[in-house]
Amino acid sequence: MTLSEDPAVHSDPSATTETSANPVDAFIAKTVAENPVVLFMKGEPDQPRCGFSALVVQVLDHLGVDFVGVDVLQDDALRQGVKSFSDWPTIPQLYVKGEFIGGSDIVREMFQSGELKPLLVQHGVIAA
Repeated sequence: MTLSEDPAVHSDPSATTETSANPVDAFIAKTVAENPVVLFMKGEPDQPRCGFSALVVQVLDHLGVDFVGVDVLQDDALRQGVKSFSDWPTIPQLYVKGEFIGGSDIVREMFQSGELKPLLVQHGVIAA
């Protein structure tokens, strides 16, 4: 999914929600709300453009997670907006059912400790 493809980016200026005041925040909020698993990453799932993004894609693929990858390199405002939206300084960023999970180090640690799969099962995004 790209920022320019999303109609929320061209939102009604008379809308009163806080996120609609900023089209990037509106795009991020809409993407996270409408997709069970979202990975804001550098590159695309089939062609990550950094090792950290590639690591998270590998973990999600290994677990059989269906996810939406959003390339933050398409737009600098999006790359910065994702960081401020989550109050997390690095990319990639993983969201599950609207909840910010973390970046590559957290995803890797959760996978290695066995915490990630039960979380994904609990949220109903993969089978037990």
